[in-house]
Amino acid sequence: MTNVFHEISLLAVADRVTSFSPVHLSPLDYVVLAAYGLAIAGMSYAVSRRQKTTEDYFIAGRAMPGWAVAMTLMATLISSGTIVGHPATVYQKGLILLLGSLTLPLVLLGVARWIVPFYRHTVGMSAYEYIGARFGLGGRFYSSLGFIADRIFDLGVTLLTTAIPITIMTGWRLESVILWTGAFTILYTMIGGIEAVVWTSVVQGGIFIGGAILIAARLVFAPEAGAPGAVVSAAWEAGRFSLGSFELSWRSLFDTTQTTQWLFILAYITNWGRRYVADQHMVQRYLIARSDREASQGAFWNAMLCVPIYVTFMFVGACLYGYYQRTGQTPPPLADDVVPYFVGQHMPAGIVGLILAAILSASMSSISADLNSLATVVNTDYLLHFRPKCPMGRQMFFSRAIVVVAGALAAAVALLMAPKSGASSVMERGVTVAAVLSGGTLGLFFLGFLTRRATRLGCYSGVAACLAFTAWGLLTSPGTRLLDLGFNFTLNPILIGLCGHLVLFGVGYAVSVLFGGWRPENVDRLTFWGRSARAPTANVEAKPVRTAP
Repeated sequence: MTNVFHEISLLAVADRVTSFSPVHLSPLDYVVLAAYGLAIAGMSYAVSRRQKTTEDYFIAGRAMPGWAVAMTLMATLISSGTIVGHPATVYQKGLILLLGSLTLPLVLLGVARWIVPFYRHTVGMSAYEYIGARFGLGGRFYSSLGFIADRIFDLGVTLLTTAIPITIMTGWRLESVILWTGAFTILYTMIGGIEAVVWTSVVQGGIFIGGAILIAARLVFAPEAGAPGAVVSAAWEAGRFSLGSFELSWRSLFDTTQTTQWLFILAYITNWGRRYVADQHMVQRYLIARSDREASQGAFWNAMLCVPIYVTFMFVGACLYGYYQRTGQTPPPLADDVVPYFVGQHMPAGIVGLILAAILSASMSSISADLNSLATVVNTDYLLHFRPKCPMGRQMFFSRAIVVVAGALAAAVALLMAPKSGASSVMERGVTVAAVLSGGTLGLFFLGFLTRRATRLGCYSGVAACLAFTAWGLLTSPGTRLLDLGFNFTLNPILIGLCGHLVLFGVGYAVSVLFGGWRPENVDRLTFWGRSARAPTANVEAKPVRTAP
């Protein structure tokens, strides 16, 4: 799952809505929220007039500047889980997620150098066109269905983890926040397509960067905590800048009570790889750039934007701990409440509205990106496969309808997980289903990309082995054990995802070598080793850059 380290912890609050009195928003706060909504709606309407074809609607005519690509990649990655979950983790356990976050630039160096140009010269609109060309229709349907299941569940999680802090801060009904946030995001995504997603992401990214800086500044210079920087000293003394355990031993692999930094780093690298190499909602951003160079620059500079944001919100979490230590005030009982509580109780009028807009921005930028990517996958991998001559007008209508349907399904997932009896079990079932359906996509990509000998039979065998392994790991791991088979998964559960990719790659390659099977005639062109065989195609030539509305 894309935000597994942060969003799942927020769902643990599903047995209560608020632990303190909500703040009453001032008229200025409402003005700020209204201005945000009008700006997003206006930008979406302005670009909607450019949406004439599916190439416009899904990849913005391949005419976006590199800096906008970087901003929309950043806004797609950052979510409400970052704004609330990162500070909560540091407040509770210190900087245990810092080093994993710092691996993003290293991963994106390779992505920008090899993966971005590869996709731009290999696929039209969907990342899973490549899997289909390399392994056939079954591999394409498996990977795209896994993406659809994963995204719809994660959209529901994002809606819920947005609604919880907003409800805590304002007292608004949780269900109402879910429905209104979902409806507004569906509307502007449906109307404006990917170009609306990109330009609104630029605005939304600026808002939550500004929100992070304002919260950090308020904490560092809090007069009630003493001299400037006093909260930082208090957090340091309390160990909130500790990076956690660096134990490197065989035993640490089986320790389910403590995850070492080495395991976090492995998990993060795997997560970044899956996101930026094998997920449509990131790959689609590479395709919108006006040239290969700008696409690669956008991918790498996205890391330069994301890392400071992660670090800032982690710094906020440490400072929040120091703030309550220095002032002697009673903090909220749950770590996930510290950001909404502090903002609601200690930020001035107008700034509260801006922070609310930042939380909404982080959520909406991720949701809108996913909705457009879901429509792209369904249109490209399914509609055009079964109806290749479908008229453009019908494709546009169908794509907009998919945005609405996917958004409605995500809202339904969020409402099912909303506070009520049995909510946690619904969440656990959803995590299990989505993890199984999306398992091994990174391993599948690299099976095709790094080897010439991989075959369709190897692909199917690897997928089957990965699904069986993932189900076994989830059902028998110490943290979520539902079955005791006598030969259970005993490693730290954070390794299930990484092992799933390795199982798919290993089994797939072994079966391909031992038993052979179908491979495409132009297999070199579809691998890392055939880079020179991929000539640039017409659809990746530079085009006049599109400007903001």
